[in-house]
Amino acid sequence: QVQLVESGGGLVQPGGSLRLSCTASGSMFDLDTMGWFRQALGKERELVAKISKISNTNYGDAVKGRATITRDNVENLVYLQMNNLKPEDTAVYYCGARRMPWGDYDYWGQGTQVTVSS
Repeated sequence: QVQLVESGGGLVQPGGSLRLSCTASGSMFDLDTMGWFRQALGKERELVAKISKISNTNYGDAVKGRATITRDNVENLVYLQMNNLKPEDTAVYYCGARRMPWGDYDYWGQGTQVTVSS
């Protein structure tokens, strides 16, 4: 069983930056894809970014050019660096993980709130 814990959320001004961290309790070598998702109030959960075991990355259209996802399989960490934040980036951000390179995510964190406001 893998547990995921997100951290790094908070209040940020428009145009600012933040880095979210996701710590996995078990070994990330058993996990193929690590992803960051977000869910704004009244909206469906959407992909922000994902990264494979060999560090292939994909980004949601809303954050392309503003987000960078990285993973450290030794330290069991996944990071999401977000720059030039906009009010529409306000959401609860979730870390997810799946054992296979396709299909549903097997594990989820509890989420961390990011609020972009002046």
